[in-house]
Amino acid sequence: MHVVIINGSPRVQKYSNTEKIIASFAKGLSEKGASFETYAISNRKSWEMIREAYIKNEEILIALPLYVECIPGLLLEFLETLPKKDEHTRLSFLLQSGFAEGCQLRCGEEFLTKLPEYLGVRYGGCLVKGDNFGIRILDEAKQEQVTKPYQAMGELFAEGDGFFREEAKKFTGPEYFSLPMRLMLQFVFKTFAKKMFQKAAASLGCNTPLDEKIWETNSGCRE
Repeated sequence: MHVVIINGSPRVQKYSNTEKIIASFAKGLSEKGASFETYAISNRKSWEMIREAYIKNEEILIALPLYVECIPGLLLEFLETLPKKDEHTRLSFLLQSGFAEGCQLRCGEEFLTKLPEYLGVRYGGCLVKGDNFGIRILDEAKQEQVTKPYQAMGELFAEGDGFFREEAKKFTGPEYFSLPMRLMLQFVFKTFAKKMFQKAAASLGCNTPLDEKIWETNSGCRE
């Protein structure tokens, strides 16, 4: 099997959480003897090269982040440039997000199930997984810990069944958190997580409080 993997994130590869996930998934492909080539739509200069790879190959995987139930606009723009193919080509998806509950990604997944038909190709399933916020700001050891489960999914995909097997369905994790878990997470986000986000923002050069209500400091807005 040879897989063309397209990173559908608008972020440059250096700062892309999706890129870290792809690297682990591709390692799993290699473990099972499959080959792959990777591309990123964040570099518009490479779009022609990506289209050529899409046209010439029959196993395509698009990995993408979900932003508040909508797939990235840049990816939609790129998809509009793709020609229609036939059912010899299989199009699969790896959908990831910072939201931890599976239910938060289902709207995006539903859109992706319809996309292959629009392009004239077969649907190979969608691997859905949340709780991937901030992978890029973790140290290497923690990055590997978070992304390592995707290696097993790469191995599974290389066996040829797409993402339809039970292991792929279970990979999403909980569809909804229990009430005690939701209450605990609310506490964490109001305390420890808030401090972590502030520290991360400061490391990126942000000197404005993350919870600052800028509209209240703008006299024009108050009027």
